[in-house]
Amino acid sequence: QVQLVESGGGLAQAGGSLRLSCAASGRSFSVYAMAWFRQAPGKEREFVAAISWSDSRTVYGDSVKGRFTIYGDNAKNAVVLHMNSLKPEDTAVYYCAADRALPGYNGGPRYQSGWYDYWGQGTQVTVSS
Repeated sequence: QVQLVESGGGLAQAGGSLRLSCAASGRSFSVYAMAWFRQAPGKEREFVAAISWSDSRTVYGDSVKGRFTIYGDNAKNAVVLHMNSLKPEDTAVYYCAADRALPGYNGGPRYQSGWYDYWGQGTQVTVSS
């Protein structure tokens, strides 16, 4: 089992910045990639960004490209999401997720939520206009 604990988030003004962090514990050595998803009220869960643990390959959702940056802190078994140029439409609950992947897989981080085996509880991000 892998446990994921998110921190950060909160309230920001449009154009501002926030930082989310997700710490992994338990069998975190089995994780291939970590990602952030978000879900706004009345909307489906949306992919935000992901990073592969071994080679730090990244992939971003179209709506956040150029504004958000994901990176890993291997020493802390954590993944960080820096969110810049925030917009009101970024308001959502942000979830951290971990993908174990199958042994030998090295195709890069994936954006489909179904690949992710473990999920955090979520943290609220609210952007005011």
